[in-house]
Amino acid sequence: MRIFCIGRNYSDHAKELGNEVPKEPVVFIKPYECMVSEGRPIVYPKHGKLLQHEAELVVKIAKEGKPSSHEEAREMIGALALGLDLTLRDLQNELKSQGLPWEKAKAFEHSAPLGGFVPYEPHINLADIEFECYVNGLLKQKGHTRQMLFSIEQLIISLSLIWDLKANDLIYTGTPAGVGSIEAGDKIELFSPQLAAATWTVAS
Repeated sequence: MRIFCIGRNYSDHAKELGNEVPKEPVVFIKPYECMVSEGRPIVYPKHGKLLQHEAELVVKIAKEGKPSSHEEAREMIGALALGLDLTLRDLQNELKSQGLPWEKAKAFEHSAPLGGFVPYEPHINLADIEFECYVNGLLKQKGHTRQMLFSIEQLIISLSLIWDLKANDLIYTGTPAGVGSIEAGDKIELFSPQLAAATWTVAS
């Protein structure tokens, strides 16, 4: 299993961080060990000072394939979930300023909290999924897949041009605007009308 992550897939989020809106998907990878299942504590990393939440829709691949159409891409989807792409923003900004890779800021232990999966069914409109992120009961992010720069189907096709996607691979599809800092003791909740809710607390 691999975790593929998409950066800057919502234009408002790219703009809020001062980044250019990409013309093709921005991709990075996290190790499988970064996952934190729903309900388990998120351990605050020791090598940074500004941990931020990024709520995302997560796609689980059901079978190997090299799709060339949106229909073929949808046939590869097994399930959908909500997750977090946690980021040490202070460290990421430092690495970016030096032209260095992001792994220390994006792919550390506990950086990929993942909620429970809901099986994907053909009647589900992938362009009509909304989700919200709350921190200590306050709404911080509100996203809708129609706002994506690159649709779920486009992401699957693009990734499969570079990697042979396999069953159980995960795609974190990008975060909407509203990312913010979290601290030890904070409670993070994700909700969606179509998907399973998920909750985590941040441990020191």
